[in-house]
Amino acid sequence: MSPGLHDLTCQELVELITDYLEGALSAPDRARFDQHIAKCGWCKIYIEQMKTTIHAVGKLSKAAVHPSGRDDLLAVFRHWHA
Repeated sequence: MSPGLHDLTCQELVELITDYLEGALSAPDRARFDQHIAKCGWCKIYIEQMKTTIHAVGKLSKAAVHPSGRDDLLAVFRHWHA
């Protein structure tokens, strides 16, 4: 998909996914987001994967996460480079 002046790129979609899922996008960004997913099958799949992940993780309790798994996740996020 080649972006035009106002088209949303796949990378931009990834950066906006949290705001999209929380309903926090501005009207123009939401329109660009919707326009992109109407044309991009890969991003539709990505959004569904994110929804599935959030749904699954939302059912986890703090006690359900093994301490070493928690430490590993925190280490990854500490060294995350956006």
